[in-house]
Amino acid sequence: MRLSSTSLFSVLLFSAALAGCASTDQQSRIPSFTDEVTSADGVFSQPVKWSKKQPDCKGQCASLSVDSLVFPGNRDLTELVDTALATMTGMGDGPVHPSIDDFADYYWKTAGPRDEVLLAAKTRYRNKDITTLELGSWQYFTGAAHGMSATQFINWDNQRKATITLDQMLQRGAKDAFISALKQAHAQWLTTQEDAIENPERYRRLWPFQPSDNAGITDKGIVVKYDAYDIAPYSSGQPELLIPYSALRGILQPAYLPE
Repeated sequence: MRLSSTSLFSVLLFSAALAGCASTDQQSRIPSFTDEVTSADGVFSQPVKWSKKQPDCKGQCASLSVDSLVFPGNRDLTELVDTALATMTGMGDGPVHPSIDDFADYYWKTAGPRDEVLLAAKTRYRNKDITTLELGSWQYFTGAAHGMSATQFINWDNQRKATITLDQMLQRGAKDAFISALKQAHAQWLTTQEDAIENPERYRRLWPFQPSDNAGITDKGIVVKYDAYDIAPYSSGQPELLIPYSALRGILQPAYLPE
């Protein structure tokens, strides 16, 4: 079984529309500082962490855990994270949930005795202009061989209070160049994978490269993260490909390159 991300992308695209069609400010929003320095800036957040068992259950009981964030004074981002995490619970043609509370109501009614769901959100990078969040879900369903995980980045414009999509980061007509840079990052990543080193041709046939828009802004460059089974076997987890800013000159808008 695979996690459906179609509805999640719809949520993020709707939020991006709040920013309108204004052109990107050309002043750099990526300081030439390390994450340890810039993490003092960005939107204020507070942790939300809890774990619950299925109500009125005895013996083996389903569980739901949340390790997320809320943003006091920033209702739009708080609601976006809540909705996005709830949407990441969608399996195949299952219902789409507008909030974690809505998902929980449905989950307690339908969960098997050993079902487990973990929803998490963390700050991956932040400065005074941009906050990058990494959202994750892990779900195990009774009788399955193993759990399934999914990941999603939210790049948040602190001033406009709207998401930043990959297309907004790129210069006009630069998508093919971005994919080419991502392919190079993938080729570099393959040199770290034992199975790919042992039999490159077989590995590429079984796990071919594929592009992705799940891109996060960081201090080192743009990170693209994949779900299990997208470009590698389950044992490889969720592969991350880093495209350094040095490889993105002429591809990213100047506002998203270090000053």
